[in-house]
Amino acid sequence: MPINIPDLIPAKNVLRGENIFVMSESRAISQQIRPMKVLLLNLMPNKIETETQLLRLLANTPLQVDVEFLRIHNKESKNTPQDHMNAFYRDFNDIKETNFDGLIITGAPLGQIDFDDVSYWEQIKAVFDWSQRHVTSTLFLCWAAHAAFYHLYGLERRIRDEKIAGVFLHQRSKSHDPLLRGFDDEFWVPHSRFAQMNVSDIGGHPELEILADSPQAGAYLVVSNDRRNLFVLGHPEYNVTTLNDEYHRDVAAGESPDLPQNYYPEDNPKNSPKGCWRSHANLLLTNWLNYYVYQITPFDLNDPESRTPWEN
Repeated sequence: MPINIPDLIPAKNVLRGENIFVMSESRAISQQIRPMKVLLLNLMPNKIETETQLLRLLANTPLQVDVEFLRIHNKESKNTPQDHMNAFYRDFNDIKETNFDGLIITGAPLGQIDFDDVSYWEQIKAVFDWSQRHVTSTLFLCWAAHAAFYHLYGLERRIRDEKIAGVFLHQRSKSHDPLLRGFDDEFWVPHSRFAQMNVSDIGGHPELEILADSPQAGAYLVVSNDRRNLFVLGHPEYNVTTLNDEYHRDVAAGESPDLPQNYYPEDNPKNSPKGCWRSHANLLLTNWLNYYVYQITPFDLNDPESRTPWEN
């Protein structure tokens, strides 16, 4: 089934060019289907690129998904046209009385800034708290996961001296959770961050469980006991070229970044990288929507008490 997105959003033509089924709003309203309502809070500077990455993954599920876009503030963006933001993004006050099946909160380039010093920290905390009452399941990506650990569970991150960047091998810590159905025993995931969560802190918290991790990159997939919160401590949504773009951006800025690990053939940045994580990324989003959202969410979103209790 397709994703339903606004008729004129730039990602539509990109995804259709990749043979991904995208349905326009005008067509979707004619179908008698209860679609999944997913909200995307996009904190990344280049909104259009991140939209396309995540919509590409959401479009691979057999469920029909209506996607809405949320911004944390209406200040002018340096990397995304304001006309785009005004046309496709909603403010929190517009949706705070609405319930959603799913919420995705992206990462943000704030890995070395204290949470309390983030200019929109109060707004982020309000969204986190709202999600616990108005969303069936929330997927927190990278920085958003670190921030949610801190605000919702009181867990502190550690700032690394060196950035961890590259593609790392991961293993399942638990075999039988529905989120991991179809996963290989080992799989690759891109990472790009300075922050690190302490695995023992997460594993020792009574409300959290680690489902997958990496000896090099640490905890990767973490869930709350009721599966309302999924923390993804990496970037499965990345394009094949994203780490390359980040590396050359840092070089051009006069920095001396390490080469992303396990990324360039022969560790030569002149060689084109190969993607080895896309199958896992698609399966992760499909399983999240199916098992943590669709199988649990109430048919009537205005009746959250009819939500099906989580059963593993």
